[in-house]
Amino acid sequence: MSAHGAASPGVSAELRPPALAGGAPSRMAAGTIAMAQAELRKLRHDHLDVFTRSVQPLLWLFIFGTALRHNSALTLGRLDYRAYLAPGVMAQAAMFIAIFFGLAVIWERDVGQLQRLLATPLPRSAIVLGKAAGACVRALVQAWLLLAVLAVAGIAVRWTVTGVIGTLALLMLGTGAFACMSMLLAAAVKERERFMGIGQLVMMPLFFASSALYPLKVMPGWLHVVARVNPLTYEVQGLRQMLVGVGGAGEVWLDFLVVSGFFALMLVAATRAYPKAIL
Repeated sequence: MSAHGAASPGVSAELRPPALAGGAPSRMAAGTIAMAQAELRKLRHDHLDVFTRSVQPLLWLFIFGTALRHNSALTLGRLDYRAYLAPGVMAQAAMFIAIFFGLAVIWERDVGQLQRLLATPLPRSAIVLGKAAGACVRALVQAWLLLAVLAVAGIAVRWTVTGVIGTLALLMLGTGAFACMSMLLAAAVKERERFMGIGQLVMMPLFFASSALYPLKVMPGWLHVVARVNPLTYEVQGLRQMLVGVGGAGEVWLDFLVVSGFFALMLVAATRAYPKAIL
């Protein structure tokens, strides 16, 4: 990765890139950009990955969504259930990318790449942010493809500039948060097979105990309580409110606040735990 060669402990300050020789904010920004660019180069040479990951949300949308399209408990009046479902599968697909992003951390540790990366002067938060940004870019590309399919299929969503921009912004916040959670798990789990099992164990309850597939009002009481403390619920509600016009109580600011708080918490935790991944 290009970030590896940015600097090393034995390189004098005058030979380091100017951004890394500055203060902490500039070093963190430069490090984040360097890590994100490295992840972007991976994506640019892996078009098949984007295509294969886009198949799953389309299956949810056009098979599951079409099968339940006329369910009166889910359609919310005259709203096409596929339009209701679209923000949920968009968030689920992005979370799927983010949760398994920690596999790269385990692979980097196994080949010795992680040790070299931690030896650079990059702030640990910049490394975590850069990797989270890589997951966000993948989720963003996938979201654009899904929006294009919605437009071609004529599924009724609200095509407003603020709505689409807000949707993508909230999606990236949520994806970054789950990517940081994934890196936190990867710091504690050393085997890829075990990590995949734990990733499924974390992802599936988060998905089904949220409003991604159905309104909160159809849930039993105990599941409703679980959904209310699930950060994915607030992400989906915000996406749905901006993209479709229905959601929780229309409080998009609260959805942004909860998802932003979750992202900050996971970022701090992953930054502290990241060096332990080499042990």
